[in-house]
Amino acid sequence: MKLIAGNSNRPLSEAIGRKLAVPIAAADIRTFKDGEVFVEIKENVRGEDVFVIQSTSTPANDNLMELLIIMDALTRASASRITAVIPYFGYARQDRKAGPRTPISAKLVANLITTAGADRVLTVDLHAGQIQGFFDIPTDNLYAVKVFERRIREIHKGDVSNLMIVSPDVGGVVRARSLAKRLEDRPLAIVDKRREHAGVSEVMNIIGDVKGRDCIIFDDIVDSGGTLVNAAEALMKQGANSVGAYVTHGVLSNGAADKIAKSQALTRLVVTDSIKASPAVAACPKIESVSVADLLAEAIRRISNEESVSSLFD
Repeated sequence: MKLIAGNSNRPLSEAIGRKLAVPIAAADIRTFKDGEVFVEIKENVRGEDVFVIQSTSTPANDNLMELLIIMDALTRASASRITAVIPYFGYARQDRKAGPRTPISAKLVANLITTAGADRVLTVDLHAGQIQGFFDIPTDNLYAVKVFERRIREIHKGDVSNLMIVSPDVGGVVRARSLAKRLEDRPLAIVDKRREHAGVSEVMNIIGDVKGRDCIIFDDIVDSGGTLVNAAEALMKQGANSVGAYVTHGVLSNGAADKIAKSQALTRLVVTDSIKASPAVAACPKIESVSVADLLAEAIRRISNEESVSSLFD
């Protein structure tokens, strides 16, 4: 087995390497002054089972090109199998035609990854499950719910009796229910949100009785943080005792960390390290990171040993 780390999230790659007791392979991955990516693998990979670890997070296009060029270099170096390990799959929110004459960019990116030489894809919490079908190669979509369940029990000292799991929209109900079941079938609430006019803040209604409950918002992506903060405020207005949020991918762009820090309603945001934290995110006292290195390392080990990965989906 060989592990190749792109530049998007070196700390996570190194953590996975430590879990597997496999060092990150030597590679020269850099950018020329005009923005072109250059890759040179410094070790022999002929006949090797190679895992390329690279999130396509900000800057999304640079990191995506880096991933593609690394895989092309490995293909030309005669690696026997290449698995693209993409903890955060960028462009996942563009998974359908949202209007006339718009692209399905997630499908385009899937085609690019396959064409570049990937034999398999391993990722975490795809924004939409159907994206697995965009690939014509085996694709494993892991879930971070186990990691969050463990952290929730630690924070609440094992007493989950007063918790209520909240889906931030109707589309996330299945995801929220999976966490609720793990936490001894805690009740579920749903945030009903809509925009009255373009550019106007969402109007939110809460479906479910949250009065006196410790609410946990569970989602896959937090970007600007606006919806999360507004949902927390709406829950508190309905009588919630406290509101925390657990989100797999902390994109957290454009001042989102500051917005979350200033929120009076949201007490905590827990994200995974699928995306490397920016300095602003790392400095925010309300934002905490939990690692998916164990989860990814175990999946990589099983794939390399031709063992079942399906139990990790539960």
